[in-house]
Amino acid sequence: MKRATAIGIITTVLGLYGAAAQNSQSPAAKPAPKVAPGADNGVSALRRAADGKQYLFAFVYEQEDEETRAARATFEAAVAKVTPAAKSVRVDRSRPEEKEIVEKFGLQSAPVPIVLAIAPNGAVTGSIKTGELSEERLQAAVASPGLQQILKAVQEGKLALVCLQNAQTKDSDAAMKGVKEIKADEQFSEVTEVIKLDPSDPKEARLVAQLKVEPTTKKAATVVVAPPGVMVTKLDGATTKKSLKAALQKAAEGCSGSPGCCSPVAK
Repeated sequence: MKRATAIGIITTVLGLYGAAAQNSQSPAAKPAPKVAPGADNGVSALRRAADGKQYLFAFVYEQEDEETRAARATFEAAVAKVTPAAKSVRVDRSRPEEKEIVEKFGLQSAPVPIVLAIAPNGAVTGSIKTGELSEERLQAAVASPGLQQILKAVQEGKLALVCLQNAQTKDSDAAMKGVKEIKADEQFSEVTEVIKLDPSDPKEARLVAQLKVEPTTKKAATVVVAPPGVMVTKLDGATTKKSLKAALQKAAEGCSGSPGCCSPVAK
């Protein structure tokens, strides 16, 4: 097995809000709780954004002081310029009605004000300190569809099996053989997520580069990503249940510092 490498695009997302990554990384991650229609809080905003397949930028704060008001003005001006159009919500974490979203994303002790970028599928794809707020920073937090899927999986404590192939890649069916067998195995079915990506898709160019795959690759590739966003191994061409099982078990054991073990996530 090749020495694992951390996926920078993922780890930069997870580093800033700290506890949120830890709280959301369990196979039984809590879904957004139900609330009464029209309720004005973070959870209802999260639901509306998901229903509309839009990003949600949450401005989380606690005190209504001059610093907060200035940061909020910057935030609202920047969100208005994000493309595609995104939704936004103010979350005063001291309010009882915000308890659910605060707990969901582990924001109890986060430094506030802070902004979370939340994809339509519920994955957190960015966290920005208000001192670093800008239109560019918010736009950069909008992840590609593929990265959204990977982040969703690892934030739920799952192992992502990322299958990079298209009509031009060889061994595509053979590459899926081991993946399908692993997914069908009761030992791994609930803790793995299969994600298909076209390596030539320009929207996924940055992610594909992070996964160490060429966009013009002629052979299908399979990458295993483990929480909190670590590339465990990359297999070119055909896969087997045995080869993938070894990679998944290595990821489950955690880092021991030995060659082939997961590299620590950069903060």
